Amino acid sequence: MRPLFVLGRAIFGGFFLYNGINHLLHEKMMSQYAAAKGTPVPDAAVTASGAMLIVGGLSVLAGVKPRHGLAAIIGFLIPVSLQMHRFWEEQDPEKKMTETIHFMKNMALVGAALTMLQINEPWPVSIDGARRDEEMFVRLGGRDLRALPA
Repeated sequence: MRPLFVLGRAIFGGFFLYNGINHLLHEKMMSQYAAAKGTPVPDAAVTASGAMLIVGGLSVLAGVKPRHGLAAIIGFLIPVSLQMHRFWEEQDPEKKMTETIHFMKNMALVGAALTMLQINEPWPVSIDGARRDEEMFVRLGGRDLRALPA
């Protein structure tokens, strides 16, 4: 079960990390899209949301304070879905379908993140777990991960 959890965590966290980096690399284009959707202060919104995605993705990937990372992911997904994917306002059937798909996908990701919030910490194969695990401490050659800032 542990390998599947780690694989799922890598896919889930990697998805948000990739999208956060993409936000920042294509900030101008993303800001224009956000502005077209009526987002207030689109430049700041894109920068902040990109940072939330990166922090959330890295947190899930590494298992460092995963509840905080999942909160960042949820805090990104809900307002973005309500602002950017307003399928209920679309008149064109094709655009309505596209926005509905994006909205529902984001809600499914919120559901997954909420589910992950219920996993006991520290997560298996995680930096937080290694900080608390004496055996891992020895396997790492005595490098004291417990001394890293929490």
